[in-house]
Amino acid sequence: MDSIKKLLLIVLSLSVLALSGCASIGPSSIARDRFDYVGAIGDSWKQQMLLNLVKVRYGDTPIFLDVASVINQYSLETEVNVGGQVAAEDKSPDTFLGMSGQGRYTDRPTISYTPVSGEVFARRLLRPLPPSSLLSLIEGGYPIDSMLKGCVHSVNGIRNRFQSVERSRAADPDFYPCLERLKRIQDAGVLSFRFQVINYEEVVLLSFRGKIEPFVQEDINFVRKILGLDPSLSEFRVVYGSQPKDDKEIALLTRSILDIMTDLASYIVVPAAHVEEKRVMPTILEETVEGYRFPPLIRINSSKDKPDDAFIGIPYRNYWFWIDDRDLKSKSVFTFLMFIFLLTETEARQGAPVMTISAGG
Repeated sequence: MDSIKKLLLIVLSLSVLALSGCASIGPSSIARDRFDYVGAIGDSWKQQMLLNLVKVRYGDTPIFLDVASVINQYSLETEVNVGGQVAAEDKSPDTFLGMSGQGRYTDRPTISYTPVSGEVFARRLLRPLPPSSLLSLIEGGYPIDSMLKGCVHSVNGIRNRFQSVERSRAADPDFYPCLERLKRIQDAGVLSFRFQVINYEEVVLLSFRGKIEPFVQEDINFVRKILGLDPSLSEFRVVYGSQPKDDKEIALLTRSILDIMTDLASYIVVPAAHVEEKRVMPTILEETVEGYRFPPLIRINSSKDKPDDAFIGIPYRNYWFWIDDRDLKSKSVFTFLMFIFLLTETEARQGAPVMTISAGG
């Protein structure tokens, strides 16, 4: 009988051990999977944007593919079998105990991709940014000089630089000095915007208000003169267009998302071999206008070898194109580009075909 008791004790212990492994694996996977997928999707999104900037630089066609959904399925199966035989005390057959067990774990993610394309997306990619959206970002703290340099073709007819595969245009002499004065006015805290609706139309008013120091007043007078504004007014209406109708308006000819991408792509430092082979236009790293030196908005490097310390990098045509992780300005401009593109992409993805790919084995 002692043998029977021992066998029962072993069976009970194994049963408890098997049951203890039946705890749910779902809750423990949430924190791990959320961070892993967020990191992977974020990196792929940045790589896609950088790749499309490089493709635009080389006159290639940009293609966008959105990760629409991620569904992960888990399965954990365990099984323990215990069998044995105990001989009676008055007989001689052997006493034996047999055990077997098996387990199976399955992780089967299903990822859906949506091609970002179609007429709606094309229109939004080519449509100029509304001045109100641009000025809302400036009111929120984005530097006005970088915003206007990257997002407008002209201010009251004073043209910004623009470079693409088809055409190249230098900035007018007054454009950069005007941006520099506007940035100083913004830093002084006397530049503000008001948004209101008049006759069902959204109107944006730019104002110079607050305690204005003498040196700031000089900058304001300079901006008024350059833009041809009424010197007696401190508030001006901001409209979309290449020219204002009078001296009480500021006309912004804003760029489209594609224009912004094209101009930023012109700052990519391309390999000298590709320039010599006429595959791409040379890079203009720095501009000087009327003694003012203006560094590029963004710096995207290229090298034969994969960089060691990159914020983001992608291979293209046997070279690596990348942004240095220590280049805070370039990282900020790149993040801003992704932000404004996200606004376009989100509204354009409805109704597009979806490809669902099972990533499991």
